[in-house]
Amino acid sequence: MTDQPGAADEIMNGVYRALCTHGYAGLTMQDIADECSKSKSLLHYHYDTKEDLLVAFLGRVISGFERRVTEAAGDSPAERLVAFVGWFVFEPADTDRESFHIALLELRSQGPFNGRIREQLRRSDRLLRGTVAEILADGIDAGVFRDVDVDETAALLVATLDGARTRQITLGTGLSGGSTDDEPDPADDLDVVYTRTVAEATLRRIVDPLLAADATLPSLAETLEDLPARTGQNPTATGSDEDPQPPGE
Repeated sequence: MTDQPGAADEIMNGVYRALCTHGYAGLTMQDIADECSKSKSLLHYHYDTKEDLLVAFLGRVISGFERRVTEAAGDSPAERLVAFVGWFVFEPADTDRESFHIALLELRSQGPFNGRIREQLRRSDRLLRGTVAEILADGIDAGVFRDVDVDETAALLVATLDGARTRQITLGTGLSGGSTDDEPDPADDLDVVYTRTVAEATLRRIVDPLLAADATLPSLAETLEDLPARTGQNPTATGSDEDPQPPGE
């Protein structure tokens, strides 16, 4: 792997753009080279195979999220938990993010068959659940949340949000999952975004009951306006506002 930060950033940016454009299944080293204006031979100089490059890319995505978690450590537990929920929300206009998530879903399907990819996915899953568990534990210590099983609650919350994200990218934005005929389904109104609906329900049905007496949560709408990044944005510009959430479990 390259030890030149500038070259690494360019290559990882190329991986992101190539995944958005071509998906995972048909992705080639030449596609990545074209997106980062590098030669295919240069990519092979730094990464022996496409698998090496994609494993490094997954590691970069996860490390970017770890950095964001550290940066948010000074916020209140309630703010951090609502922000975590908000990271999973994306709108119909976010076409690059949707394309990237589709590619990641393809990549995740390799987990059962590829040990190196599986290990990165396990690392991501541990990080997601661990982040929520830590927020809950901090909130319990601060008197914001009731005393609950933080690991069990974190697993439920992550599974709910990750499932909503997967459902939206495979079946569509609306609540119905698309119509079987040519007639539009009212439940597919673009004003009703599935991940937003599930995020709001998660806060109302899972998080609100955890609150201690007199504790409140910040508004999801205001949190989304202030979030510098959400899941699926370009993870490769170090220190930018484009670090996404990890690829999921």
